[in-house]
Amino acid sequence: MKNIKLLFLDIGGVLLSDGWNHKSRMEAIDKFGLEPIQFQKDHAVAFPLFENGKLNLAQYLDSVVFNVARSFSKEEFSAFMYSRLEQLPHFLPWLIEWKKQQGIKIFAINNEGKEFNDYRIKRFGLHQCFDAFISSCEVGFSKPDPSIFKLALGIAQEEPQNCLYFDDRAIHVAIAKQMGINAHVHHSFEQSKTILESINKSSNE
Repeated sequence: MKNIKLLFLDIGGVLLSDGWNHKSRMEAIDKFGLEPIQFQKDHAVAFPLFENGKLNLAQYLDSVVFNVARSFSKEEFSAFMYSRLEQLPHFLPWLIEWKKQQGIKIFAINNEGKEFNDYRIKRFGLHQCFDAFISSCEVGFSKPDPSIFKLALGIAQEEPQNCLYFDDRAIHVAIAKQMGINAHVHHSFEQSKTILESINKSSNE
């Protein structure tokens, strides 16, 4: 931990809610009266295309929800989706202050569709925290594809052993570790905070 120069960080499930996850989709099924099996099947096909920037949000909705006549509008449904994008307690404001004190660069590596990605950056002031965003919608592939980690390291121009990464998905952490990155599963704010605080302690020893 003594040579950590760069922090890579997931966003959904770490700093912000993982907005369009299984729980949110089940709530949408109940609220809008969707047929659950067909909706989930169509979502599984179309959502990776949305995350990787090959479909925009309107096209995703046309493919998954509005492929049959509905009694509600696309605006109503998308408003429900956006309402699921929330800030999780504690971590983001603490991280903004920690970054100011440490002067360490922080890059996001996140899977997100273009509209949600842009909205979250602006809505939650993520430029206060992140120096760069390696987002699936912009680069055309998503975690756990090793290509996104290779790209992040190339953009950062930093050795993997000098980088630290947090993600709430164990499979993403496993792939990052295979790339030589110091990676940890994010379980809680307190646990991740303790690891980040150890960077400063190690550098002063």
